[in-house]
Amino acid sequence: MTNPSHTPGATSLILADSLDMTAAAPLKAQLLAARGTPLSLDAASVRRLGGQCLQVLLAARAAWQADGVEWRIAQASEDFADAVRLMGCPDLVSDALTPSDFAPL
Repeated sequence: MTNPSHTPGATSLILADSLDMTAAAPLKAQLLAARGTPLSLDAASVRRLGGQCLQVLLAARAAWQADGVEWRIAQASEDFADAVRLMGCPDLVSDALTPSDFAPL
């Protein structure tokens, strides 16, 4: 699902809760449709992340960087953040907000 974000010409994409093998092709299609515009990904509801979708996300990040266009994960669930860290890609969520960022003091 895409929605306009606050940056003119930018796209916001809300990721599915299950990014397993069957979600890889649809995710790739959504990302390709947004290519060329700044992109903000919302992974706040992701509960499962498989290797294929991680590969799609890493390839998208590389494509956006090569194009010189902003690409980021703005929010990440703890499950998503843990999964990317366990799969060796902690930098994918280094700037993303996680639920613990909103914990009461």
